[in-house]
Amino acid sequence: MKLIVGLGNPGSEYTRTRHNAGFMVIDRLAETHAKGAIPKARFKAVTIDAELKGPQGTERCVLMKPTTYMNLSGQAVGEAIRFFKLQPSTDLLVLVDDFYLPVGAVRIRDAGGTGGHNGLSSIDSNLGSGVYPRVRIGVGEKPNGGKPANWDQADYVLSAFREDEWADLQPALETAAKAVEVFATSGLTKAMNQFNGGAAAHQARQASRPKPEIKPEAKSETKPETPVSQTNQKVE
Repeated sequence: MKLIVGLGNPGSEYTRTRHNAGFMVIDRLAETHAKGAIPKARFKAVTIDAELKGPQGTERCVLMKPTTYMNLSGQAVGEAIRFFKLQPSTDLLVLVDDFYLPVGAVRIRDAGGTGGHNGLSSIDSNLGSGVYPRVRIGVGEKPNGGKPANWDQADYVLSAFREDEWADLQPALETAAKAVEVFATSGLTKAMNQFNGGAAAHQARQASRPKPEIKPEAKSETKPETPVSQTNQKVE
């Protein structure tokens, strides 16, 4: 069994924001692999049980969208990992927005730092490690990623995609969903080789990528937890 977690903030005001790219991929997976399934409110999250189909067969997965708001996402992930007795390094996959990548880019990593991302920081804190796979979905400026110089980091990731960016994002969301299917049914190495352009290309990108100055997000995104009565609804 695999736990597939999309990071984002609950609430209609965040639906098309950059920080919700992970939620968007979970919605696609639910539509493809668990259409009509009734979501469950548990682990401080909305979850859907799904059988993901991929090149090597099928795999039982739990699709998760934490409802704690981004800063506390790790609470939901930690509870589910302990409940199902999963190994984060092999059984967990986190779908996360990354403004250091341009809109349209997708990268898979087997582990890594948080890059100042509050959701990843919360997961690391709750699991006690950053050793778990993640799919990084580009939400930054084209062509090289990053944010406009005059934008605060928190304001930027909480801003909505422009219409031209929204069009460029759709193929990336589909690619990310396909990467999840390969991960679940064929393993992390196969997914990285297929969607990172091969292991050698991935290593070269990592070696050449400039190390950004990491600063904590200036604004807190933490809000009171959404009541269960508001989370027991379909993932649409």
